[in-house]
Formats: sequence, C-alpha cells, structure tokens
Amino acid sequence: MTKKLYYESAYIRDWETRITSKLEREDGIYLVLEETAFYPHGGGQPCDLGWIDAIPVLDVVQEEGEILHKVERFPEKDVVGCRLDWERRFDHMQHHSGQHLLSAMCLEACKAETLSFHLGQDYATIDVARTDLPQDELMMLELEVNDQIYLNRKVTNYFVNREQAAVLPLVKQPKVTENIRIVEIEGIEYNACGGTHVSATGEIGMIKLLRVEKQKGHMRLYFKCGYRALKEFNAGMEILGSLSARFNTGKEEILDRIAKWDQEQKQLQAELNAVKAENDTYLAEKLLADRQGSLIKHVFADKPLKDLQNLASKLTDQADVTVLFVSEGESKVLLAQGGKSEFACGAFFKQHLADYRGKGGGSDKMAQAGFATGEDAMAFYHFTAQSLSAHE
Repeated sequence: MTKKLYYESAYIRDWETRITSKLEREDGIYLVLEETAFYPHGGGQPCDLGWIDAIPVLDVVQEEGEILHKVERFPEKDVVGCRLDWERRFDHMQHHSGQHLLSAMCLEACKAETLSFHLGQDYATIDVARTDLPQDELMMLELEVNDQIYLNRKVTNYFVNREQAAVLPLVKQPKVTENIRIVEIEGIEYNACGGTHVSATGEIGMIKLLRVEKQKGHMRLYFKCGYRALKEFNAGMEILGSLSARFNTGKEEILDRIAKWDQEQKQLQAELNAVKAENDTYLAEKLLADRQGSLIKHVFADKPLKDLQNLASKLTDQADVTVLFVSEGESKVLLAQGGKSEFACGAFFKQHLADYRGKGGGSDKMAQAGFATGEDAMAFYHFTAQSLSAHE
C-alpha cells in the first residue's frame, strides 16, 4: 500500500521513493510508488501534477486504496525523484480551505447548507440550499469570510475513529467508519475531509465572490481564492485601464462616459438607418425600372445580409418579382420572391447549397446562405440566375 505523504504534510514538494509496480493499460501507462505526495482526484479537488524523474505526471487516480500515477513513459530506474507542480497544489490548498471557510460562514450568516463543491481550472463553486441570495447578503458574507481569513485561524487535520467522530460537531457525518480524517478550522468548524489544506486561514489570501445564479432549486456561488483572486483583480484592472485610455477619462468616470458614448452611437445608428432607407428606396426604383422580366439580380461588393433582406422585402412588396442578390465581400447570397409561385426559395437552396460549400436555408418566400469564399458565393449566384431563367 502506498504511503500517502500528503496526509503527513500538504507542504511536501520533493521526495525520493521507489517504484513498486508498473502498469500498461489501453489509456496509458501507470506507476505505483512506495510513497507519494501526489494527491489523486477526489472530494471535489482535482489531482496534483508534477514530475517523476523529470517525466511529466499526466493524471493521478486512486483505485482500491492504491495511488496510480499516469506518466508519459516509464523511468529507467526504480528509485526515482518526485516533484510536485507546487503552484497547482497550493492553488488547490487555497481553494479547498477557502471552500470550507466559505461554506461554514454561509451556514452561519445565511443559514445555507453547502450541497456540493467543484474546483475547476477557471473558478470554484459551491451549491447551497437556498432559493435566493440577495446582493446585500452576498456582500455581508464576503466581508464575514474575509474577516476570518485576517484572523489567521489555525487549520489542522488528524485522524479519528468512529467513536471519536461521533462526539465532534461535524458538518455532516462521514461515510467511512474508520480512519476518519478531520479538517478543523480553529473556532469555526470540524469537517470530515481527505483533501489538502493550508495550515492557517491567512494563507487563503482572500476570497472573492464573483457571482451567484439559480441552479435546479438552489443557488450556485462562484468564487476565487488567493492568487487566482489576485489574477482576477489584475485582469479587471487591465481592462479598466484600457477603457480609461480609450475614453480619455479617469476610472471613476468611465461608466458615465460609456453611457454618453452609447447614446451617441444610437443617434448615429438612427441617422445611418434613415440614410440607408433613403438609398434603398432610390435603388429599389432603379432596379425595378431596369429589370428584364420578373427577375431582379444584382451583385454588391460588401452589403450586409440584413441590408440585402430589407432591400429584397421592399422590392417584393412593390412588385411580383423574384430577387437574387449576392454580397461578394460578405460571401452571402439571398433569394426572395413576391406574389404566388410554385418555386420555393428554401427548397432550392437546400437542394443545391452543398455543391457550392454553402450553408443556409429559409422559407418558400425568402432564403439566404453563407459560403466559404466570395468565389463560391458568386458561383452559386450565377447558377441560381441560370436556373431561374430556365424556370421562366
């Protein structure tokens, strides 16, 4: 049985040990070590990564009490040097201890029991037994939990038997009945847990609540701890600095400046829409006057699809015509028809688009499609024009 060094101390980073077993499986190769500080997946905490004799450790799992280390290749020697990816390990320690503290304060301050915990690469979450969590409660919770971090309470772990566990005020009773590992936050809580933790709450650094959302009848809290929270703050400050430079204003005035800019954009868009409508009216009159038969076709350099649709609708509302447009720069083709006809635009597109690497569809009256290149769009445009002429 592998000796689990992470239970002796979560701060062991380097050690030397012996390989006791080598396994070859369909999904890769695995090593069993005499002793290991690599923590396997479990309890909502991801596994540790690192190196065994400079060979990357890809995964760590526990099977029937044995710790299996997935590696890129087998080491040449049986006695190997091991090293944790300490940045990853300490991040997990900060977040797992942070979760314990957050859950304890959530229960105390918000009367909300934690139902589950997830630690991902981007953020951590807890699901709590509440149907809502107003903003004022979240702000109070964040202050309370960070107060406990600043008090630097001791975090200890130890093993107890079933009788000893029975007299402890545990958050919930463990499933195991022997070698029960307790993680105790001084003056806060006792929790049965097998994960890796910091030695005092001060090492969590800080806990920042990011957002909360409803999730199947309860609430999910997103949060970050320690260095992750610092990176989140730095990323936000970088964005804020960029916006401040972009709008040439102080950080405190950015929201007002953005609101003013938004209003200006709406005004400009309204003016642009009016000009477009005027141009479309003129262009529609010209296309109707120049048409030969019932087909109106035109090649645009880079007209957006929405503008093609508006112009086509204007034409089909005014006359019993078929409209075929292509925007070469946008690689878009639009087909529309007014009046009554047995020809169906959507069905025609569905039948022929694949031959030109196009994707799209529509109704009997109007269909549109996008293409991989402008050349493909033009080829489909010419094919459709020929087909419509033949149909007439």
